[in-house]
Amino acid sequence: MLPPPRFLLSAALALYLSASAAALAQVRPDDDLARRALTAAEIGQPIPPLRADHPLQGWIGHARLNRDIGTVTPAQAQDFLDRHRGQAVAATFRAAWLAELAKRKDWVTFRAAWVPGTGTATLACHELEARLRTGAADAAWTSEVQERWRGAGRSQPDACDPVFAALAERGGLGEAERWARIEAAIAEGEAGVVRSAARGLPDAQRRQAEAYAAYLSAADASAVSWPKTARSRLAASHGLAALARSNPDAAESLLPQVAQALQFTDADRNRVLYQVALWTVASYHDGGARRLAAVPEAAYDERLHEWRVREAMARSDWRAALAGIERMGRAQRSQSRWTYFEARLRELTGDRAAARPLYAAAARDADFHGFLAADRIDQPYALCPLEHGGSAADRAAVAADPAMQRAMALFRINRAGWATREWQDALTRFSDRQRHIAVEIAQDNGWFDRGVFGLVNVGGERKPEELRLYTLRFPLHHEQLIRAESARNGLDAAWVAAEIRAESTFNPRARSPANARGLMQVLPETGAGVARRLGIPWSGAEALFDPATNVRIGTAYLREMKEKYTLPYVAIAAYNAGPTPTARWQSQRPGMDADFWIETITYKETRDYVARVLAFSVIYDWRLRDRPVPVSDRMLGRTAAVRTTFACPAPVGAATAATRAGRTPVAAIAAPTGGA
Repeated sequence: MLPPPRFLLSAALALYLSASAAALAQVRPDDDLARRALTAAEIGQPIPPLRADHPLQGWIGHARLNRDIGTVTPAQAQDFLDRHRGQAVAATFRAAWLAELAKRKDWVTFRAAWVPGTGTATLACHELEARLRTGAADAAWTSEVQERWRGAGRSQPDACDPVFAALAERGGLGEAERWARIEAAIAEGEAGVVRSAARGLPDAQRRQAEAYAAYLSAADASAVSWPKTARSRLAASHGLAALARSNPDAAESLLPQVAQALQFTDADRNRVLYQVALWTVASYHDGGARRLAAVPEAAYDERLHEWRVREAMARSDWRAALAGIERMGRAQRSQSRWTYFEARLRELTGDRAAARPLYAAAARDADFHGFLAADRIDQPYALCPLEHGGSAADRAAVAADPAMQRAMALFRINRAGWATREWQDALTRFSDRQRHIAVEIAQDNGWFDRGVFGLVNVGGERKPEELRLYTLRFPLHHEQLIRAESARNGLDAAWVAAEIRAESTFNPRARSPANARGLMQVLPETGAGVARRLGIPWSGAEALFDPATNVRIGTAYLREMKEKYTLPYVAIAAYNAGPTPTARWQSQRPGMDADFWIETITYKETRDYVARVLAFSVIYDWRLRDRPVPVSDRMLGRTAAVRTTFACPAPVGAATAATRAGRTPVAAIAAPTGGA
């Protein structure tokens, strides 16, 4: 068992850390001046005096130059780039300066300022045009443009048009190149790109390509008259696959005659059968099992494997669901989700002896299914915190990094985009320990999502051991507010904290593409309705960026969801997906056990969201109260249940031996393989 003094945060300590973070996140004395200076630079007003060594002087200079970029001279631009060489602000300004030079068609200066890897596809095409206009369109240029053309199954920026046109004029876009792009576009379902690429083909070929393009949008029986070529088969199979996504019945009906007429290969036929099966079972329409069986096993991928299992689960056909798991590949089958469900299904089909070691294996992961598995065998949760931190000197060194100073200053004045660029630059120089310290410093400044985006996946490298940095990955801010509003609404505070972590990672300025706002990502119309029902003043959507307002409204809305749906796991689904799909899921599978109901939710986002919030609730229960309510009780609303404990799992070999001996292995060594 893990000794609480060493591994667990007491509620008092959590409260202290939360209060400390709140104090440290306060705006610094010169932050307001820096904010006003940046704004003044952007609108062309006199800039308030800011100390010469302020970390944001470079960004203020960038803002001033960017505002007047139409009149900036090459000398001024180069001077700025030289003074800030190697900094994120220089890379940001360079991209803007290159775009301006392309607009001016000053290709000589463009080439002098160009740095490989700068900016977007638009700038990359401008660079190709710069070489073209300055007489450097050599064989390498031709090869690069052809490569960009051939690989462009999707629409390219308008900036690429001049270089593509020049390539065509030089004879570099023959029939082979055009058909290569058409085939790439067919595979992407991009009918517009097919038509565009076909314009330089001979008339007969162009008309055939246009027929392919039309088929991607509206597949019918017309394909039977096409030439019996690999290209026709490609277009017809992708068109039928696209139709299957909206009308699997129609696609299934058309497939035999089109396949016979064009002499489909197995790959062509399977492409259609796959989509017919997937979009049938993903909506739980009749005939799902039959259509899944029609897909050859070789055409299955992880997505279809899991939907085969869900389809059987939705029908409560436990043997078919178990058979589906058994057909998964080793890596997929060993995931905690499917190891847990294999155990559940073996139990339901009468093989309890085989279920227990599977539960023990799944319980090694500190995630939703790992916690469920531990509950099934009355085992402690595999929450094994990884200690982090460094000396005062280590922390001072990280805090003194110029990019870190700029990142924190930018974040504090709500310039998160620029702050992220500085942050990423700083991380390129940090060791793992320094990066952990950097996350702590960011959270001291109120930048809590660095515990998500600064750990585990770093520069394309996965560091799974960092899943165990729970106090960094699960910040706890506004604790008193969360406790108070949870108590007011009769909700578990750990649930509310988990919702905030899942929705915004404690960013009060978060705003989604759907216009959900603030800590609990409340939509303005929802906020207005809840405020009206609560009888509290409503000053408009901007009020949702105030933490107190957002949490009060968000918790009240969550209470309404719980009152409406009774069961927390259904309320969590409704909070994410809304009432209409939730009502459909309830009517489709009434009375189904909670774990199966969650797994058979149609929307991947909501399915994963419910599991994530429930797992996060366990972590926050630990942070708030040391010993959490078991997730099996929590998802049913039984928060007064006996609380569970934590232990680091034994090494795999020891765990296997102990399991065979009929014991549950627990030792304060090793680490779980996954994390919430």
